[in-house]
Amino acid sequence: MVDTKTDEYFKEWKEREAIAEAMTPLIGKLYRDQDIICTVFDRTLVNQSTIDILRAHRFARQIINEEIWVKDTYPIIQAMAEMDLAPGKVDLAKLVMRYQQADSGDIKIFVAEQLKDLNTGKNHQLSEPRNVVLYGFGRIGRLIARIMIEQAGGGNELRLRAAVVRKGSDDDLAKRASLLRRDSVHGHFKGTIRIDKEENAIIANGNMIRIIYADRPEDVDYTQYGIENALVIDNTGKWRDREGLGRHVKTKGASQVLLTAPGKGDIPNVVYGVNNELLETNDAVLSAASCTTNAIVPVLKAVNDKFGIEAGHIETCHSYTNDQNLIDNYHNKERRGRSAPLNMVITETGAAKAVAKTLPELAGKLTGNAIRVPTPNVSLAILNLTLNQDTSVEELNNYLRDMSLESPLQNQIDFTNSPEAVSTDMVGSSYAGIVDSLATIVQGNRCVLYVWYDNEYGYSHQVVRIAEKISGINLQYWPK
Repeated sequence: MVDTKTDEYFKEWKEREAIAEAMTPLIGKLYRDQDIICTVFDRTLVNQSTIDILRAHRFARQIINEEIWVKDTYPIIQAMAEMDLAPGKVDLAKLVMRYQQADSGDIKIFVAEQLKDLNTGKNHQLSEPRNVVLYGFGRIGRLIARIMIEQAGGGNELRLRAAVVRKGSDDDLAKRASLLRRDSVHGHFKGTIRIDKEENAIIANGNMIRIIYADRPEDVDYTQYGIENALVIDNTGKWRDREGLGRHVKTKGASQVLLTAPGKGDIPNVVYGVNNELLETNDAVLSAASCTTNAIVPVLKAVNDKFGIEAGHIETCHSYTNDQNLIDNYHNKERRGRSAPLNMVITETGAAKAVAKTLPELAGKLTGNAIRVPTPNVSLAILNLTLNQDTSVEELNNYLRDMSLESPLQNQIDFTNSPEAVSTDMVGSSYAGIVDSLATIVQGNRCVLYVWYDNEYGYSHQVVRIAEKISGINLQYWPK
């Protein structure tokens, strides 16, 4: 007896696998030569394996309840490969949906029409790459390094030149390289890493990252290493006011500093996608706010813009962080001295106040608290809101899904309708926050929204987006 169904499924899989393999060199060439990033509902296909490409297509089910097929996206990539495109991000899933809805005939003509304003000739957005220096090389610093290396493209945009640290042991360089290579949460680095002892540098996928030893910003002269006009990303959190962070921009070779923590005083706290106008002031000192602020502010803005927010409470279940103790020991803050992997720890959060700085229209309307929980990464924000009008679960979810697909916040808000989603599924998400639609509760004008966020990787992507923006990099999304 022949089991034809088994043969059909296996044959179909092999056909899809072959198409995805054929797509890979075209995706890579578009990226390296023309700075074109191909995506499926904003999930990048650049530097992805065959299986990852197929998974990205399959993920569309969680957005539009049906799969996007590689047999449909492949002809679009083939058409794009024959065009003379300027830098941009092209969502293949949206092009497929438009093509199928319009029943447009010749795919090459359709793609040419949809991307005609992008088909303006190869160019680079910057006249020369922007130098970036990481001040500190901890959790966030190393993730920013990974992202920048993965997004190096043809080397014409942001270029990571150095990381400034305090020297540890004699084998400091090898240990730093090992921490970049292996990560207990985020897995192995995608690529190759070696060290150059003579230059005291880590070579990651061909990117030379000098490791500079210094105890203070003013001890560094970046020009000695051929680094000029550098953006310094301070991920130590040691200085959070203008006076302290200003020490970076007084060093030779540095011109701006971006803090990966909430800034104090008059330092602009930027949540990319929400208050980008603060980036146009050419301020030498900027803050990327906190991971929690980045996760909740885009969703709060979206909800407030449509429904209005009268009042609310924000509770965050936040993964433990390096400032907590592994076992019970002295800590200068209440409760944080208790063992992080063994306890849920109630602690304070400045998220509600930070929201007011970013969205002044919500000042005085929100309260907030936090619980540190025994997981190493991925946190959950629970937004309990009273709205200015009644709504329903369906209306609210549909609106947030649309915001995740077609809005200025599409890079910040993600959306899932999986009934089996748990925190580890969100590890590696590049979004500021992910709305868990099946957990949404609505009763009249009251709603409860659950927003997951990778408090390390998602936040690091927000930091890189700010770095790109202030450096003059602004890739447009297509199709319009």
